[in-house]
Amino acid sequence: MARSKEFEESAVLYKAMQLFWEQGYEKTSMNDLVEHMGIHRRSLYDTFGDKRTLFLKAMERYGDIINASVTGGVQRSSTAWQAIHYIFDSVIDRDEDSPPGCMYVNAAVELASRDAEIDAKAGEGFAKTEQLLADLIRKGQEAGEFAADGDAGELAETLHNTLLGLRVLARTSASQEKLRRIANTTLNTQLLPRQQDGAR
Repeated sequence: MARSKEFEESAVLYKAMQLFWEQGYEKTSMNDLVEHMGIHRRSLYDTFGDKRTLFLKAMERYGDIINASVTGGVQRSSTAWQAIHYIFDSVIDRDEDSPPGCMYVNAAVELASRDAEIDAKAGEGFAKTEQLLADLIRKGQEAGEFAADGDAGELAETLHNTLLGLRVLARTSASQEKLRRIANTTLNTQLLPRQQDGAR
């Protein structure tokens, strides 16, 4: 009879995600993972495979959590302007119990140039965010919230690039006030009709 697992798979995967997010891939050893996850090494290999496979699973878990959080905030927003601000605020006003920055950004910087699968996984996450921004910009343009003369896809690329920069800065000693200034300046200059600059 097979021995039953003495741990909840989702809970220990979350712990692995947190550790990889905080330390990165290379700095996280198997011993670190065994200790942090609170399971035996054999159980780790049997359940999640090797370190790289576990990292990819952790990236998937991270994506699920972030997507659920962002989707919920966007759905609760009454306007496109509020929804986009929510996305930026979620980067700036991070949960104190979570590591700073973005696991996708960290993984891309550390590993994308030498691991095509990790590059693709991070790129998939980036593409979802960029598409969401483009959809919200189109919604705002149709509602008269945003300047109508800009290409929504190109504007989304610019906003997403700013988000990526904010996620990197979030791992430094940069203040939230600085991050918020960057976000507000980008949103005001890129989205608002010129005659309404500073009106919101």
